[in-house]
Amino acid sequence: MIEKTNLFEARCGGYWNYRIPGVLCTKNGVAVVTAEARQGRGGDWDDSDALLRRSLDGGLTWEPPQLLVSSAAYGPGPLNNIVLISDVNDGTVHVLYCHNYARVFYTCSLDDCATFAEPREITGALLPFRESYPWRVIATGPGHGIQLRNGRLLAPVWMSDGSGTEFGPGKLGHRPSEVAVIFSDDGGETWECGEFVAHNFGEIVNPSETIAVELSDGRVLLNIRSESAANRRLVSVSRDGARGWSTPRFDRALLEPVCHASILGLRPTAAEGERIMLFANPDTMENELTPAGRGVSRDRKRLTVQVSEDDCATWSASREIESGPAGYSDLAELPDGTLLCAYERGMVAAATDNRFLTVARFDLAWVAGAPIF
Repeated sequence: MIEKTNLFEARCGGYWNYRIPGVLCTKNGVAVVTAEARQGRGGDWDDSDALLRRSLDGGLTWEPPQLLVSSAAYGPGPLNNIVLISDVNDGTVHVLYCHNYARVFYTCSLDDCATFAEPREITGALLPFRESYPWRVIATGPGHGIQLRNGRLLAPVWMSDGSGTEFGPGKLGHRPSEVAVIFSDDGGETWECGEFVAHNFGEIVNPSETIAVELSDGRVLLNIRSESAANRRLVSVSRDGARGWSTPRFDRALLEPVCHASILGLRPTAAEGERIMLFANPDTMENELTPAGRGVSRDRKRLTVQVSEDDCATWSASREIESGPAGYSDLAELPDGTLLCAYERGMVAAATDNRFLTVARFDLAWVAGAPIF
């Protein structure tokens, strides 16, 4: 079973395009998809608003777009890298986002993302990172964050000293970059810096956008984008999701097209035992869509979802969600086990100028080709 619905379309609704999807299922079963609604020419530094759409029927139909936050309230620059975290205890949806890759904000919703509290800036809580790294560019996620079984809220962050010149004069670079985490142990009231996870050093080149998952034994695994020559995803593990991260290693089974990916731990089917994990990204390194010199070194296409039955040690099954151009993605699970993948689909003028933000509905049997349980 797989069904696809286009939620946002480029050059429509007063925006140039819609990028960087996030998807979440609330405690009450409401599905939420977020997007950066970009103005200008759709670039990373162009002004953008944060939008969302909700589904009350498991992704079959979707409410009209809703403004989460408007860039008009923040001044020039994008509202970017939206991260949603569902609190399984009280149903709160915690929200992190950034302005202009320099300021970080927190808000929350108590009614399944119908309304939100007044946002408050938490950039000050991230300043201690500068004791180890002189960041001028910082961003959360993107994609969903996680709540650990002990209640801790966790979101990866990446940062740069801004010295890269890839965006041209007057704009800070996103390279070089390094990865760390932030966390909250009091339900989002305060946020703290965790330890750095991956540095731009040696064979690891520009680690950046990262997604987290809690393993069966309570450890936390980060799956990390980089521009390393190995062309494989990076992974690192911590006992508590904040400190003591293992030396990042390359997962030889997961290709790295230099694109954000998604990872998701499914709800356990028994009281004990390993969780089933899903991973999705463009499973390609070929360069057919984007000619050399356009700023994208590898294609974004063939969005593929893969299954692990042993806590991400191996990947035993896979299925292609989208055969053509496809980029960033995020995964969520509904209460009945239906899976959602929100992703960038199609191409207008370039591989990073996607035509749609689409949500695909499918089940685990579709990925595995047969029931996996």
